[in-house]
Amino acid sequence: MSGRAWDNMRKGILFGLCLIIATLCITYGIIIKAAGSGTGFYIIWFVIAAVLAGLGVIIHWQLWSRIPFGIRIAAAVLCGIFLLSFVIIEGCVVSHMHDEGEDGLDYIVVLGAQMRQNGPSVVLQYRLDEAIKYLNDNPDTICIVSGGQGYNEPCTEAQGMAEYLEKKGVPKVRILMETESTTTAQNISNSIQYIREGATVGIVTNNFHMFRALQIAKQQGLTQVCGIAAKSKPLYLPNNMLREYLAEIKYLFPTKPIRVILQTESKDIHSK
Repeated sequence: MSGRAWDNMRKGILFGLCLIIATLCITYGIIIKAAGSGTGFYIIWFVIAAVLAGLGVIIHWQLWSRIPFGIRIAAAVLCGIFLLSFVIIEGCVVSHMHDEGEDGLDYIVVLGAQMRQNGPSVVLQYRLDEAIKYLNDNPDTICIVSGGQGYNEPCTEAQGMAEYLEKKGVPKVRILMETESTTTAQNISNSIQYIREGATVGIVTNNFHMFRALQIAKQQGLTQVCGIAAKSKPLYLPNNMLREYLAEIKYLFPTKPIRVILQTESKDIHSK
């Protein structure tokens, strides 16, 4: 095969790969939207698809060489930074997805998520069911349920969680309610007032959210803290993992563009 023929084949493969991945991103975005999650975050999958399609066009029509050298270098550097940061952050997220906590904790804090008219959303049920398992195995542990009331919720998340736990057999005396928080950071900071100094604490949230939740808890002064990871819907996992990457970037480098993107997120998909 001649060098020209090999070059054309390579360009064709890369072009086709870009289009295939772009199509998958569009399909996944449509699925997330159709799932009725109430989130606008699915739009980012269309943005990724557009970028990949544009990259495919650049490769197929050999437009890369026509782009000014400085812009090409800047684009390459930004891509490298993105890939490196993505691998590192997602590695940290994955490392805490199976946290099981420690036996005999003084408190567990269940982070709030969407409450519906008929009870907790599936995401929140996963957290509550994980909390129930822990409380049954550790009868001396106190449970703090944390979450305020969103504009589309029938009650505070804390109240809905407490009612769910009581229906499942958790005694009312073991449940404390924090009813004001609207973010993960507030979940933890507002719950600290119920925790005696030096106590051991477990944070209960979904697996993809655990790394950042623990990061926030330690930043706010909880030194004896561990994670108790609940499962999450496999369908939403790519969406949630991508969002966690952006949320971690926002946490480390608070910027307006990232805040705007994350404001489209629904509690059904994520905790906050």
